[in-house]
Amino acid sequence: MTTDLHSLADLSTFALVVQHRGFRQAARASGQSASALSEAVRRLESQLGIRLLLRTTRSVTPTEAGALLLSRLQPALNDVASALDVLNDLRDSPRGTLRLNVPVSAALFFLQPIVDQFMRKYPDILLDIVIDNNFVDVVASGCDAGIRYGERLEQDMIAVPIGPLTQRFAVAAAPAYLARRGIPEHPRDLLQHACLRGKFLSGAIFPWEFERDGQKLSLDPSGPLIVTPTVMDLAVNAAVAGHGVIYLFEEWLAPYIASGQLQPILQDWWLSFSGPFLYYSGRRHLPAPLRAFVDFIRAPDGADHKLATAVKKKKTSEKH
Repeated sequence: MTTDLHSLADLSTFALVVQHRGFRQAARASGQSASALSEAVRRLESQLGIRLLLRTTRSVTPTEAGALLLSRLQPALNDVASALDVLNDLRDSPRGTLRLNVPVSAALFFLQPIVDQFMRKYPDILLDIVIDNNFVDVVASGCDAGIRYGERLEQDMIAVPIGPLTQRFAVAAAPAYLARRGIPEHPRDLLQHACLRGKFLSGAIFPWEFERDGQKLSLDPSGPLIVTPTVMDLAVNAAVAGHGVIYLFEEWLAPYIASGQLQPILQDWWLSFSGPFLYYSGRRHLPAPLRAFVDFIRAPDGADHKLATAVKKKKTSEKH
């Protein structure tokens, strides 16, 4: 196989299709047509004389040869992207795409004001945000960075605080449910209650963790409903309807507690934990969009200030 610009483009297309696990997904991400991407991969397979992808109506996965090629190809493509990205330093404002992998809670409760101000400051940067509660290898997934909590970060990742510095898990139930079943006085009492649970997409169910005066407790209560974080509002609505007790981020339950739809319980036991981090690979050259975002978060008036300002404005507007 002769290596020319056409071949390099086909190699990039192959990597893009594998990264997005399909031609349609890759087409949406790249702005090209799925048929053009499919033709590029067929051309590459013909030149190499070996099949690189297994195609079904539901998925596209690399063959053994495809996976081997990608493992050797990806570092080279990253180097090419880094070399081209150096030109960003010659521009007045960086441009390009910044792909972030973030959990549902970040998207709902603190990312919006940060994104809003970042987009105003860097209008030439396209933000591509993937909502995903599973911990992923951001490099392998094709993302530049992710947002996760400290206990779920790899040691070789660089982590920058983003969002609230501390958070809590709250426990609550509808007043009608508590009137019917009684108010738990200790976390272990929840083992006798209907509990509305959450789970990761992997199937692992979130434990309910508590702490008071240095004493820690982890429970796996049972109940009539288990949902993934992408539809956690379904569990909240079930709690409001009186189907059981819910354990969730305090920010998520706060509006329902404030309105009286839910009643907080076991508040002395609510677990406090460190807030989330922006994490990314410690490679030598950061793409200009990611470098701009990291600098934006680390600035003296960075994410915490932006978040506090946005919350203050929201509370002020709610009073009037």
